[in-house]
Amino acid sequence: MTRTAAPQRPIRVYTFPLSGHAHRAELFLSLLGLPFERVEVDLVRRAHKQPEFLALNPFGKVPVIDDDGTVIADSHAILVYLAQRYDAGARWLPSDPVGAAEVQRWLALSAGPLVNGAAAARWDTLTGKTVAPAVQATARDLLGQMQSHLAGRDWLVGASPTIADVALYSYTAHVPEGGVALEPYPAVQAWLARIEALPGFIDLPRGAALQAALRAALG
Repeated sequence: MTRTAAPQRPIRVYTFPLSGHAHRAELFLSLLGLPFERVEVDLVRRAHKQPEFLALNPFGKVPVIDDDGTVIADSHAILVYLAQRYDAGARWLPSDPVGAAEVQRWLALSAGPLVNGAAAARWDTLTGKTVAPAVQATARDLLGQMQSHLAGRDWLVGASPTIADVALYSYTAHVPEGGVALEPYPAVQAWLARIEALPGFIDLPRGAALQAALRAALG
């Protein structure tokens, strides 16, 4: 696909404020400096399972983007699409075989241990459920692996940030909301700070007010 400098019109992002998956897409759009507009999908009232949304993503999940008629679902697929279409310098998704493979390895960890650990612990806490010790253990295990990997290096892959960093950021940064402390992982904390210092960084909403609103909506 030919890379272009910017879309002709804002990219529409179907999102949910508390979703780390959706935040990945919004964060990367902002880091790329691309215009986008949010369309909030009310997951609490199951708007993602209604025919209108299922026509965009039959799996009924956010995020989804609509780039002037090109519809892409799944947060990792969106990151790959945006990198290949709009990152003219090919900075965010390496083209060399080793770099590309390393990025894919971290995307797999993002879809597995990160979701089953940090993301699950956070969601259970926000919705008032009891977090299983095994879930927190999964989160700590991945944090330990990231701590070892990031010792002496700035980014997960190569010498500059990639979509691997974007994919791992959201739920890692918010893992304390699931009862898992970041203090034992100083290299991970430094990595989070480097991402937060990037031009265009936007954060995932956090705080007790959001938790209270979600619990109220869930009844």
